[in-house]
Amino acid sequence: MIYISGQLPVHPATGEIIGDIRNATRQILKNIQAILKKTDLDLSNIVKTTIFLKNIKDFSVVNEVYADFFPKDPPARSTVEVSVLPRGALIEIEAIAARE
Repeated sequence: MIYISGQLPVHPATGEIIGDIRNATRQILKNIQAILKKTDLDLSNIVKTTIFLKNIKDFSVVNEVYADFFPKDPPARSTVEVSVLPRGALIEIEAIAARE
């Protein structure tokens, strides 16, 4: 099992937080892909994610982006609204992946 702690929408080259929810979600999922690649895994190995949203009204936009990364058989997922995230982020995602 690979446990990926909560990932913020940090651009890997600049270290800056991505500010809009669509691009922030995309950046986090790309960052998770990069972490998995280092362990010879990919998104298909993810069995569970938890998404923390600053504003639950962003849920539909997050779903659209999430579907681009998990077009078939997405992993189990929980989504919750939180009052504050580190560095003023709008979203944070944690994931659990399993080797087959």
